[in-house]
Amino acid sequence: MSKWQKTYRTCILLGFLTFLILPAIQKHFVFVDVEPLAGAIVPPEKGTLSLKNWFNGDYQKQTEKFIDESFGFRNLFIRTNNQLAFTLFNKAKANGVLIGKNKYLYEVSYLKAYNGWDYVGEKAIKSRVEKLRYLQDTLQELNKQLIVVFAAGKGSFYPEFFPKAYQTKPGKTNYKTYVTTCKKLGVNHIDFNAYFVSQKNKSKYPLYPKYGIHWSTYGMGLAADSIIRYIEKKRTIRMPHIYWNKVSLEDAKESDYDIGYGMNLLYKITDNQMAYPLFQYDSDSLKTKPSSLVISDSFFWGMFNFGISSVFTDNQFWYYNEDVYPDSYQKPLKTKDVNLQKCIAAKDVIIIMATEATLPKLGWGFIERMYETYKK
Repeated sequence: MSKWQKTYRTCILLGFLTFLILPAIQKHFVFVDVEPLAGAIVPPEKGTLSLKNWFNGDYQKQTEKFIDESFGFRNLFIRTNNQLAFTLFNKAKANGVLIGKNKYLYEVSYLKAYNGWDYVGEKAIKSRVEKLRYLQDTLQELNKQLIVVFAAGKGSFYPEFFPKAYQTKPGKTNYKTYVTTCKKLGVNHIDFNAYFVSQKNKSKYPLYPKYGIHWSTYGMGLAADSIIRYIEKKRTIRMPHIYWNKVSLEDAKESDYDIGYGMNLLYKITDNQMAYPLFQYDSDSLKTKPSSLVISDSFFWGMFNFGISSVFTDNQFWYYNEDVYPDSYQKPLKTKDVNLQKCIAAKDVIIIMATEATLPKLGWGFIERMYETYKK
């Protein structure tokens, strides 16, 4: 063996050993900044040694999990693996995410909802809408309004890009049954799902993003403005309005790229330009600001974050009827710990909002709890 061959093999061996030891060095000294993973990531806890958890094996399992999920460069390796799966094999490594035609990203629950695979039945929906009508009438007597909002859904908006396995003739859906029943029983509602589809090829800017699951930032602004105007009509008042004089076109970001972030890829996909209005609110002191309570899924987060509370004297957001905001920013507050009657007494408008994927549990128990409270 020549000297050159020995040197070559030595370099390969040293390079391989360096590759093996680098993660351990990175873990302890962090000499390279690695971008954290997006999504609901719970850092593993290091096992605490005791006689009990040693002999029952819990310590070993926890320690193994801790080492497996906290070694150096782990996030980089995961992103590399996800990028290869996405680029080479058109596969998504994010939980519940599907890749459709032309790389459109979906959450599987929206495709199932559009096809009616999560249909809860006409009887269950009618029962809930009847409760809504009873609550609407009860609140109306107290000069309060109950409004149901059907947020737009990506399944209904982009069915043409579904993966082949989900391209089927839709059956009965929760969305269609809810809208039909609300109309029949006279329940106050706004159907953004139908409106967004009708404006799909007419809107100046995209109403739904390619790599996000929620309506676009621009579409969300239109929805917020419509909700404000609907409340004005129902209460016969003039409220402060949302408006924008400037719109910038940029690569998809924030909620317009939320599935993309959750994919945890090495590189951001940059072929989807979205519109970003500069939201403002008029400050006419002569206009009326009602108080409101919103029970919603994540579709209200965007409005809440860009400041829709500015048009209300008091705006509470009950996220999935679990956590109370903005109160939970200071100290966690659960809805079950709130006196419902006192809360409703202090509000002028109650909004229940859901998209097609979350309609099976519309209200998430709020409707039933409120019905039982007022029925008594």
